[in-house]
Amino acid sequence: MIRTMARLEAAMDRRALLRMGACAGLGAALMPRLALAASDPDLLPQVRAVVERWVGPGKFPGMVASLGIPAREPQFVARGSEGFADGDAVTADSLFRIYSMTKPVTGMAAMQLVSEGKLGLDQPLYELLPRYRHMQVQDTYDGPITELHPARSPITIRHLLTHTSGIGYTIIQKGPIKDLMERKGLVAGQISRMKIPGVFEGEPVHGLDRFADRLAEVPLVADPGTRWSYSMGLDLMGRVIEVASGRSFADYLRETIFEPAGMTSTFFQVPQSDAGRLTTNYGALGTLLVPIDTGADSIFLEKPPFPFGGAGLVSSPRDYDRFLRMLAQSGMIDGQRVLAAQAVHAGTGDLLPAGVTIPAAFGGAAGFGAGGRVGRGGEAGIYGWSGAAGTVGMVDTVHALRSQIFVQFMPPNAVDLLPEFQAALKADVMALLEKR
Repeated sequence: MIRTMARLEAAMDRRALLRMGACAGLGAALMPRLALAASDPDLLPQVRAVVERWVGPGKFPGMVASLGIPAREPQFVARGSEGFADGDAVTADSLFRIYSMTKPVTGMAAMQLVSEGKLGLDQPLYELLPRYRHMQVQDTYDGPITELHPARSPITIRHLLTHTSGIGYTIIQKGPIKDLMERKGLVAGQISRMKIPGVFEGEPVHGLDRFADRLAEVPLVADPGTRWSYSMGLDLMGRVIEVASGRSFADYLRETIFEPAGMTSTFFQVPQSDAGRLTTNYGALGTLLVPIDTGADSIFLEKPPFPFGGAGLVSSPRDYDRFLRMLAQSGMIDGQRVLAAQAVHAGTGDLLPAGVTIPAAFGGAAGFGAGGRVGRGGEAGIYGWSGAAGTVGMVDTVHALRSQIFVQFMPPNAVDLLPEFQAALKADVMALLEKR
């Protein structure tokens, strides 16, 4: 049904995030004029038509899209229900599995510690987690795990944030190293109570501390700082945050970001009292959608083996828009400072080590910040990432524009929904400009 999370996320990033970034980067001369559109009653007529076209029998049960511009509350377009067998209407407060859209949250949490001097971007990881002092590296990427050499430089905090640490990912790696990680329980995510061949196989280790210790025993797939390879770096960052802050990772996110930002619907474990808001996730078999994780019996209602900083959060469109809006406003929302401006500006900027490039399948011709892709050239100021079950969130930090789409199906490139959404979003934004 689903081959690997790697293909899911690569396809999402290539076909959705990159294009959404391009459409947001409409040009510095035009974008400030969006602030003049605050009085328009409907910002998204074309997006609304796309959502309505894709929701219904034989399509998707429900969907939410949004656009936020300066000087007004975000406009949400919501149609349908939270599942084919769930009659509750989908809304901006429905709960969705956001998977790798967790990475920017974890990244920004780390950047706050950097701004406070509790972490350094180029600080060696072993200063916080001593087991990472003497790492071994595969001589050949995804090759034998017996042919190794000592790492030529230490892993740093920058490397963890930008997928340049050389740490592997069970959804990316192949061969012996993938098998080794799975045997050690280095499974950095969950999908369903059902066993889905090829995805998150193995029994995950329990506890971030144990996860970090076991991951240190696995060879790196590349020397730190030399190659961009999608990784469990943001999951390991959860343990780094615990050590640097003296708090549990989940508590740190709640106390540092979620509560001050007014994000009341973002969880690693969905409370039973909120189960009624949780959507159903589907696997796409051709044109047929098969439920793989229902809202009423979701695996996300259980306590996870550990808080997955790379793919573990459930959130609502309203909540995640608040996160993006806070970033767009340099760490402020509703008159309250959540993150230091320095943390936001650095984290949404290009943090890639010199000479490292992103593979085309993950966005190419771009930079990478704290857990998210960063636009260059005409896309300068665009920051965001996507999730493996059909969610995308991005922000233009220069012009305070942010946009999202939330749906639940895997793989997200099974149909042409996301490219259609991108085209409609661009049309709506251009129409707003032409009115002025």
